[in-house]
Formats: sequence, structure tokens, C-alpha cells
Amino acid sequence: MIEIREVDDGCTFTIRATPKAKKPSIGGEHDGSLKVVVTAPPEDGKANAAVIAAIAKWLGTSKSRIDITAGQTSRIKTIHARGITKDAVNLAIENLN
Repeated sequence: MIEIREVDDGCTFTIRATPKAKKPSIGGEHDGSLKVVVTAPPEDGKANAAVIAAIAKWLGTSKSRIDITAGQTSRIKTIHARGITKDAVNLAIENLN
């Protein structure tokens, strides 16, 4: 199960990023993290930017409201979604299935 934590200005959750894939996608769970697959290579922050863009689109918010707060150079990243509730993220996860 993907753990989503409420914080003062939104929520945080972990993802497992897979860069340089043939086809981008969001969905599934791996060790308590949401799987996010992007086509961008893991160089010069391109994959991180693609992850932020994908999550923002998935949650229906702007990229400026999504931050990677931990794991900049790791596959496991902590995402901070400002202005997004825990319930909204849970609903978006449910709609993936």
C-alpha cells in the first residue's frame, strides 16, 4: 500500500522512478511506492523534470506545486504535492486501476 502523509500545505508520498523507458506511465506499487515511468534519461535533471510533469498532469495541478524533496539522484523519491489532499491522491490512485 502506498503511504501518503498529510503535511501543513498538502501531502507527501514516495515514488519509484524508472527513467529512459519506451512508454511513460503512472501506476502500480513497488515496496510502498507509486511507480512512475518516464522516457527522459537520468541526466542533467531531465528525468526529475519529467517525473514532476507527469505527476502534475496526473493530479491535475501545475508543475510548480510538485517538488522532489528527497531522492534527487535515486530511483526512490519523496514527492511533496502542495495544495493536494491525501484524499485527492488516494482517489487518483484508485482511478489508475
